[in-house]
Parts: sequence; structure tokens; C-alpha cells
Amino acid sequence: MQIEVNYHSSVLINDSIYIDPLNITKNVMVQYVFITHPHWDHFSIKDINKIITKNTQIICPLSMKDEINNIFDNPITFVQPNQQYTIDGLKFSTIPSYNLDKQFHLKQYNWVGYILDINGVSVTIAGDTDLTPELKKVKTDILLLPIGGTFTMDYKQAAQAVNIIKPKKVIPVHYGEVVGNAKMAQKFKQLINKDIECEIQI
Repeated sequence: MQIEVNYHSSVLINDSIYIDPLNITKNVMVQYVFITHPHWDHFSIKDINKIITKNTQIICPLSMKDEINNIFDNPITFVQPNQQYTIDGLKFSTIPSYNLDKQFHLKQYNWVGYILDINGVSVTIAGDTDLTPELKKVKTDILLLPIGGTFTMDYKQAAQAVNIIKPKKVIPVHYGEVVGNAKMAQKFKQLINKDIECEIQI
């Protein structure tokens, strides 16, 4: 499986699935676009337009319905936390993505992370979240989660999350430019269990 962290929390999977596209430079047209929440560094209309065709499926939280319906003519699926979905054969479920002790991402907004089933491999994109009770219960093969702090969990809390979830592989995101710095990834890697593969792309 090919997973590319383009920038910040912008992730491309198998050249067909884009999560929170931002600062797109690669020339690719995708089948699915997943949006975790409407903040500017996760919902970039300009970048979405670079990678979609008229048939591209867009998936986003229900709370974004009014604003996104007026922008795109694409098929759009509006999702809520703790649900399961299948679109054109792609199975995925949602988890709530929110802050515990900050006001940037409130639970009542119903913003989400995604657990994708890609050819039998589960890939979890946690979204902008802290170490929530729901996140602790996730079972997944590959985990992408924020480590930058300020708006989300920091690298210490993220390492704690990884050691609880125990994925086969973890890829840290949400650091390096918009928030945090590149050194955080190395500090994060040192704190996770050695039997968990850590792939640093930023």
C-alpha cells in the first residue's frame, strides 16, 4: 500500500484516496476525497479542485453540509461519528475527533476521523483529536495521528495513544509547518514500542 503524507495532514493513499488535501503538487486525479473537518488546513477548496473529476466521491462531516453543497457538484456523502459506510465498494467507518481540554475541536461539532478498509488492511486517519476514550478503543493496522500539540495531542500523548492501540505501523502527521517542528517526530518515535513500525514522512 502506498501512503504519502503530502503536507501537514494531507494524505494520499494509492493515488486514489485523498484525506484533507492541502498544498497539492502531485498531478493526480482521485476517486475519493475525505475531509475530517472544515478548518482551513483540512478543507481547502482550491486543492480539492486540483484532484477531482466529476465522478470523485467527497466524504465529509454532516456539519459541513450547508457550505460544501454550494461549492461542488460531485457526489457527496455526509457522515457522523461512530457509523459504518460503503461507497463504490470502499468500506469505512468513522470515529469522533475532538479535544478534551481545548476549544478548537469540540465534541458537539461531530467532526470525524476515518477507518478505511483497503483490501483487508485497516488504515485509520485520526483527524484533529486528543487521546479520547474512543481513540483508545481503535483497532487498526496502520495509524496516522497528529503529534504537533497546540490544537491536538502532542507527541507524548500521541506516543501513548500508539502504545495503547498497537498498530503494525504508525505515521505521524499534523506537525512541521502549521504547528510543531520536525524534531517532534524523532521524539515521538523514541517513545513508542519498538515492535511498532514508525514511518516518518515530514
